Amino acid sequence: MMTGKLHRRERELVGDFAFAPENLEAAQMIVARYPGGKQQSAVMPLLALAQRQSGGWLPKSALDCVAGLLGVARSRVYEVATFYNMYNLDPVGRNVVNVCTTTPCWLRGSGDIVAACEKHLGVACGETTADGEFTLREVECLGACVNAPMCQIINAAGEYFYEDLTPESAARLLEALAAGGTIKPGPQSGRKSSEPEGETK
Repeated sequence: MMTGKLHRRERELVGDFAFAPENLEAAQMIVARYPGGKQQSAVMPLLALAQRQSGGWLPKSALDCVAGLLGVARSRVYEVATFYNMYNLDPVGRNVVNVCTTTPCWLRGSGDIVAACEKHLGVACGETTADGEFTLREVECLGACVNAPMCQIINAAGEYFYEDLTPESAARLLEALAAGGTIKPGPQSGRKSSEPEGETK
């Protein structure tokens, strides 16, 4: 697993960040959406853009680059990046597994989902597997409480939500990802969307 010390060392090795030409153009278009004097409101989409370019995490140099582009104090960017859990300030695995443990998911068994993921991956929440394939995290509400318990998978292909999980279906999902495959997002119980479970009238 990756340790905090390794993360700090990797941050030191990243060097100066600069938006790639196509991303710089996208960043300028994002900033242009905001009225004069309000461009600092573009900080969140710019951080997301920088994170995608950096392989799923934000080195300090990327935060500094965003601050420079917006003409704001670096602390203004740091406070946003450290507040929201969608921004990663340390390197992450190629697949980020975010398991919701907010009350509705917890009541529906998300603790068992976390335990199954930890057992299957051999890491605890907040850690990354030694091969760099998976980072496992507990997160707050992912917005599909009626389909609890659920998780979010973030990787190069995009962001996907898997609902109505069981320990067994969570393990199958991780196995499929490890093999380079996919499982259709959405409810894993067979129900359609968020319709009631069982027979409907």
